[in-house]
Amino acid sequence: MATVLIVDDSTYFRLKLKMELENLGHQVIGEATDGKKAVMLYQQLEPDIVTMDISMPNVGGIEAVRNIMSRDPSATIIMVSAMGQKHHVLEALKLGAKHFIVKPMQEGTVKKVLDKVLN
Repeated sequence: MATVLIVDDSTYFRLKLKMELENLGHQVIGEATDGKKAVMLYQQLEPDIVTMDISMPNVGGIEAVRNIMSRDPSATIIMVSAMGQKHHVLEALKLGAKHFIVKPMQEGTVKKVLDKVLN
């Protein structure tokens, strides 16, 4: 079981992802709606995994990844993006994100990605 911080400005998506993660036996220990809050919660909660949306108000996902990775190079961040944001995903991967999930999520995608980053 991993502890997870979900970062996404969509309430619906956070709820959907939380239910899927909990069904897989993981514990969601925090949620953030922008990158600024994500960095703060990461420092406070020290989750095993962060799921990070790319496009959010205030501080976006790329800047949040940059901040988290500068503080903790071993952080496990999974980017979440809509189709058409490939260049942002590649930038996040270069900054240290471990994997990505494309919205809308296909059934089984979260499990496959978590299995890869946890093993």
